[in-house]
Amino acid sequence: MEKTWATSAGDGDGPRPGTGADLHLDLSGPGGVRAGLIRALRDAVRSGRLAPGTRLPSSRSLAADLGLARNTVADAYGELVAEGWLTARQGSGTRVAPRAAPRAPERGSTPPRTARRPAYDLRPGTADVSAFPRAAWLSAARRALAAAPNDAFGHVDERGRAELRTALADYLARARGVRADPERIVVCAGFTQGLSLLSRVLRRRGVREVGVEEYGLWFHHEALERAGLRCSELAIGPYGADVAALGERRGVRAVLLTPAHQFPTGVPLHPDRRAAVVDWAVRTGGTILEDDYDGEFRYDRQPVGCLQGLAPDRVVYFGTASKSLAPGLRLSWMVLPEHLVGDVLALKRAGEWSSGVLDQLTLAELLTSGAYDRHVRAMRQRYRRRRDQLVAELAAHAPHIRVTGIAAGLHAVLALPPGTERATLQAAAWQGLALQGLSRFRFGGTSASGSASSGDGLIVGYGTPPDHAFAGALEALVRSLPPGD
Repeated sequence: MEKTWATSAGDGDGPRPGTGADLHLDLSGPGGVRAGLIRALRDAVRSGRLAPGTRLPSSRSLAADLGLARNTVADAYGELVAEGWLTARQGSGTRVAPRAAPRAPERGSTPPRTARRPAYDLRPGTADVSAFPRAAWLSAARRALAAAPNDAFGHVDERGRAELRTALADYLARARGVRADPERIVVCAGFTQGLSLLSRVLRRRGVREVGVEEYGLWFHHEALERAGLRCSELAIGPYGADVAALGERRGVRAVLLTPAHQFPTGVPLHPDRRAAVVDWAVRTGGTILEDDYDGEFRYDRQPVGCLQGLAPDRVVYFGTASKSLAPGLRLSWMVLPEHLVGDVLALKRAGEWSSGVLDQLTLAELLTSGAYDRHVRAMRQRYRRRRDQLVAELAAHAPHIRVTGIAAGLHAVLALPPGTERATLQAAAWQGLALQGLSRFRFGGTSASGSASSGDGLIVGYGTPPDHAFAGALEALVRSLPPGD
């Protein structure tokens, strides 16, 4: 099995003494987990991925990240200290031992990587998977497996297991204000599958053009275009997407929005605009595709309710477990208007893949037992702490950088001086920091009005790094930013 962990930041020429680098450890192989950990750390030092003087995480931190017993990590450290690969001193922690020259690789060892991984990853769109609730998931899986009827392991209903759809209907109504009937919920293997299915259904129903926000995820754009739909961009301002433009574009019969927390700008759709787009859909027979991006993670006020609750016959609601649990589960859902259910199921039946039954039953058990709510509350507190750390670090060391989009979600937007985005990203790369600029998410590279109106910026995700690496990631970020006047 593979495990990953990250230490504190390094610079572009390799880890500096006292810091570290992101290191991905393969613990597979003969001898069990302890032997695999020793072998992986030894190869990392020998190949140069861990430079002399690099400080390793404490045995407690590394054990938590890898899901191992602390004694296993402590024993591995002890053996490598005895072999001379590491040093351990009171008050200084465990570090890579100094050496005059790299040791020659032993026969059969893992060859060094040709490209060094970034020391830190602050790209947006990913949750902290190290916080996946393993114990709660395992407990729920055992209960779900024990209670599952025999027919659960037969052919899968295209809508998904009834247990999950029923649990989702209750949860979404309670937590997000969605008016959901289990019969109108379709479980998908990820958001993109659901968007692709619905896009093809809309195309068959005569839709040719879809309104999209001028900033967003390019693969959502691509899913629409693969279905044969043209994308018509809507400008993003301080009140969200310019939905009034829909009335001027007669060919647009559907619109894809992230109204709770627009990605990536972080602007919620203003109540007046929410009412306006619902009125447009009811009046014209249009369809609103509501991506509830980051809807569960709001920090400074109550969550923004869903558009779907205002017009369930005109809005398709999309939700996912990617942020709340982990993207690797491949679990998402659509709440469909009744008139779309049959066409979506017919298309899904024709060769589309489905999520695993046991994962569906386990998520249903998490929802009904309350464990899902407890996990989301805990993660909300964790992400809020990280957001506050980010804001405090910038206020202390880069007060000239304006931060926006922080009321919800797992990322913040940092406004940069004009013309500095590319140079800042290059500086971040030299710091061993993976970042993405605002321009990456702007369709066509310019705003819907024809100019780069939102200027240069960074989209800083604070969900990915494990807790012990976050402070170092922020230090690397600050070192990468352009200086103030």
